[in-house]
Amino acid sequence: MTTTAGTTTASHGRGDALTRDALTVLQPGFTGTTPPDWLLRRLGEGLASVGLFGRNVETPEQVAALTARLRAEREDVLVAIDEEGGDVTRLEVRTGSSFPGNLALGAVDDTDLTREVAAELGRRLAACGVNLNWAPSADVNSNPDNPVIGVRSFGADTGLVARHTAAYVTGLQSAGVAACTKHFPGHGDTAVDSHHAMPRIDVDAEVLAARDLAPFRAAIAAGSRAVMSAHILVPALDPAHPATLSSRVLTELLRGELGYDGLIVTDGMEMQAIAGTYGIERGSVLAIAAGADAICVGGGLADEETVLQLSAALVAAVHAGELAEERLADAAERVRALARWTAERADARAAGRADGDVGLTAARRALRVTGAADFTPLTEAPYVAALTPVANIAVGDETPWGVAAELSRLLPGTETGSWSGTDAGEEVLAAAGSRPVVAVVRDEHRHPWMGATLDTLLKARPDTVVVEMGVPRAEPRGALHVATHGAARVCGRAAAEAITAD
Repeated sequence: MTTTAGTTTASHGRGDALTRDALTVLQPGFTGTTPPDWLLRRLGEGLASVGLFGRNVETPEQVAALTARLRAEREDVLVAIDEEGGDVTRLEVRTGSSFPGNLALGAVDDTDLTREVAAELGRRLAACGVNLNWAPSADVNSNPDNPVIGVRSFGADTGLVARHTAAYVTGLQSAGVAACTKHFPGHGDTAVDSHHAMPRIDVDAEVLAARDLAPFRAAIAAGSRAVMSAHILVPALDPAHPATLSSRVLTELLRGELGYDGLIVTDGMEMQAIAGTYGIERGSVLAIAAGADAICVGGGLADEETVLQLSAALVAAVHAGELAEERLADAAERVRALARWTAERADARAAGRADGDVGLTAARRALRVTGAADFTPLTEAPYVAALTPVANIAVGDETPWGVAAELSRLLPGTETGSWSGTDAGEEVLAAAGSRPVVAVVRDEHRHPWMGATLDTLLKARPDTVVVEMGVPRAEPRGALHVATHGAARVCGRAAAEAITAD
């Protein structure tokens, strides 16, 4: 194999097949709102999947045109996106999601509703030409200090998470969009974000089986077409390798013991848990060798050079005897099999009954309001203080959140500011003046400065309304306390309605 001027070529048959298979197992991203020439060219050479991110999205119509251009080059291309709904949205990255996330759905605990929400979300993805969704999160959020899962989980109860994971998979796939259940074997009991470092879960295998694996068993039983691995170290399963790089976790446990036969996708290989310890090239080789079938890359690395480097590393590993040719071929065939599955469901994607109100309905049902009996709904435009933590990378900091926009619609003249730090309480009071104060928090229990800020506000202004848009573990307080179980746009609207009794 030779590489010249950024183009990978192979001299004869086996090399051609290896290069195609190496390209087939990659799920890269790109920059821009139209496909670059290099991406279209690689689709013709074997690339079978493309990942979309917020940077690729302007409008549903634009995404539909983008995916149509991809399919003009390769009809069966897998177009993937990280569209969990709730806090993690790419399709509505600039407005906030029309669907509440998993924690809100878990709070309602109506599996029919979860199925309906996932089906409508799937219908909208399908209308844009997306046929693989890197969702749902099946993680049991057993660690309340988890910095990366939180509201992305259906909850801390294994049975609840399992039944809603299955409902979500069923609903999403009824729209012809493949589900990718994540993050195997479970990212809920972590206090480290794998975007930044390697998390470690130190519990025994019996706890893992009873608590963390149960939702994945439910997803497999529901027919989830893909499962995403986690970049976490679980010594009870494999003391030496993170799950993404572990044959014990991916091949023996997921394939063997759990009987899963679909596509195994890695979490983003540019995340520091892998990139900072193994490097993305070595990590990709080890992942495929361990049993992964598709390499997700492109959240931060979105260029042709990355694709060429990774495909070349896979081919070189085969030649060096570090990666079995049959294992690479098997991985590539599983990618193609999922592509065939989605192609066969084109009619399902075109059909489906639209229910544009189901997201808002779910968000309203997920509200938990404390103090309503003694609260007089606001009629005067308030000052909204968003007590803003650092956003985790999965959520991003470009998606708007809070209640200010929705309160402005109901109470014109509403003003807002974003605050953080130890002096936030006094600063908010000065900014608010005599106006009613609405304090919006996210995971108050994880951020001592938020709790201290609320102490200051409530001491000076007992009429302060508190809206918790994260995991509601802190004790409810305020003249009115509204727990939304997520920060999606529809959650903000539901909260605004409760505050104003609209």
